[in-house]
Amino acid sequence: MNDIEVNKLDLKSVDIVEENIEKIGKLFPNVIVEGEKGKSIDFELLKQELSKDIIEYPKEKYELTWPGKKDSILTANKPTTKTLRPIRKKSVDFEKTQNVYIEGDNLEALKILQESYLGKVKCIYIDPPYNTGNDFLYSDKFRRNADKELEDSGQIDEYNNRLITNNESNGRFHSDWLSMMYPRLKLSRNLLSSDGLIFISIDDNEIENLKKMCDEIYGEGNFVANIPIYSNPRGRQSTELVALTHEYILIYCKSKSKCSINGEKMDDEHKKEYKYKDERGAYRLLGLRLRGGRATAEESPTLHFPIYYSKEKDEFYLERRRDDDYEIIPKFENGVLGTWRWSKNKILKQKNELVVKQVKDRYDVFQKDYLDDNKTLKVKSLWLEKEINYDNSARELKKLSLDSIFNYAKPLYLIKKVISLIKGNDYIVVDFFSGSATAAHACMQLNSEDEGKRKFIMVQLPEKCNEKSQAYKEGYRTICDIGEERIRRAANNIKRETNANIDYGFRVYEIDSSNMKDIYYKPNELKQTQLSMFESNIKEDRNSDDILTQVILDLGLTLDLKVEKKKIMGNEIYFVENNSLVACFDDKINIDIIDEICKIDPLRIVFQEKSFENDNDKINIYEKIKKMSPETEVNVI
Repeated sequence: MNDIEVNKLDLKSVDIVEENIEKIGKLFPNVIVEGEKGKSIDFELLKQELSKDIIEYPKEKYELTWPGKKDSILTANKPTTKTLRPIRKKSVDFEKTQNVYIEGDNLEALKILQESYLGKVKCIYIDPPYNTGNDFLYSDKFRRNADKELEDSGQIDEYNNRLITNNESNGRFHSDWLSMMYPRLKLSRNLLSSDGLIFISIDDNEIENLKKMCDEIYGEGNFVANIPIYSNPRGRQSTELVALTHEYILIYCKSKSKCSINGEKMDDEHKKEYKYKDERGAYRLLGLRLRGGRATAEESPTLHFPIYYSKEKDEFYLERRRDDDYEIIPKFENGVLGTWRWSKNKILKQKNELVVKQVKDRYDVFQKDYLDDNKTLKVKSLWLEKEINYDNSARELKKLSLDSIFNYAKPLYLIKKVISLIKGNDYIVVDFFSGSATAAHACMQLNSEDEGKRKFIMVQLPEKCNEKSQAYKEGYRTICDIGEERIRRAANNIKRETNANIDYGFRVYEIDSSNMKDIYYKPNELKQTQLSMFESNIKEDRNSDDILTQVILDLGLTLDLKVEKKKIMGNEIYFVENNSLVACFDDKINIDIIDEICKIDPLRIVFQEKSFENDNDKINIYEKIKKMSPETEVNVI
């Protein structure tokens, strides 16, 4: 009985159109396209496949397009009124830390961060959903007036986050994924500094589409590399026909002309190439001829000139001195006239770094390339280190006692290697698909190793843990809870093992609606009978910490600034990064505190409009600030 296969009847008639599309797709897979209503046939392409002549139809052009692309562009450009609210009880060392963890939809987070972090992020690493047919995707289109219905049906969660399962049977399988990724990548580019880089983990399912999308957003000329990584030596046995052992890291930069990447340290095998020695130390010989056919004498005439070698004196010159001097002319292997890598001026200035040696029946010029402690090699285009094996992440989670609640994460070694490619050790790292927060762990680990000051911003949707899961049983309600706990435990481990003087804290924020009542943005909708309801334009459930965060973002300040709260003459005063911003949101302000505030010449001061009893008080305070600190910018909310 156990061997009997039971098929479940769907009790529906056959969809003949769908069957015909599948049949045509087997013969001509290139004519299958995704449309608003699912898979369909591109009849113009089908005509061409069945014709021996060219079929004329609308002008062709090279581009990546899909149903919903225009909507995704509109989604990226649409502003948001949402803001961040601090959660101090989840944070560690809130007042001093420069690290940030954001709970919420990463699309909203990227919009909120646009002004404050425009051009300030040097490294972005993301590990987005791979579109395997089983993963949840963020869905950015839903009817706001049907929230309850959507929540009941599981399409959004209690936080108003939109999650959909993108099954392979979905006629918009690739389109949904592209529409989800496009606005997020478009906004992320704005955050990158001119020398910044983005690293994206991906597998075979979307690598081609992702690269074309990044070519469009970042520019084809800013493509850096698509690096296969040896992630699973045993191979993924769940795949058809071939067990996959690799994934990819796709790398783009903001501007190729301003970007550079740290090289890899030389191992003993490479050092063996430096087999010659002189008074300066060990060196190897590099041919001075430019090889590979990249520049001919016709293209670069100033780099094509003969070098004359005196065998008798074992010296070389740029002008002939004797009739029997050997003439060395740069050529390619096929006889085409080539060029030198150095100009005449450089050869004359660094002549002692060049030697002439006989190679078979001719002579050639070589550069002495010296070995030093800081010498590195270019990063390889294939990463095969055993430490990249994803099995290592299980051991890392076990070390943090999180293996029972989180069964998958990117290996710490891999993310450390990615972040280490960035020049320097004082920059911001952003991961807006944070997951288990490996990138935050990697930042702290690297800082402990090189006394760095890297700062991280993690963003994660608060996906709910299954109530039957071990994570839920241990008190974790969302993925964010687990990621935040990993950062705490990783910080404790690093501090215990290294005692490094680094930033172990992080500030937690959640995305929420604006702190301001709707009427703040739509005053024309206020009716006379409603005036008493709006004596304050701030929502009743918001506190001073909430308001300060929104003010910081609205003024274009970053979330890593030091915040101090002081009680002065009965008023609660916030000092952000000493004098960058001073704010007071109390209902009533003691005018005498202006004397204390102006002593530090603040760049900006912010008050609540309702803090002033009347216009005279407001004018008096303004005049006093203008007199005592004329450069200070005064704002009210």
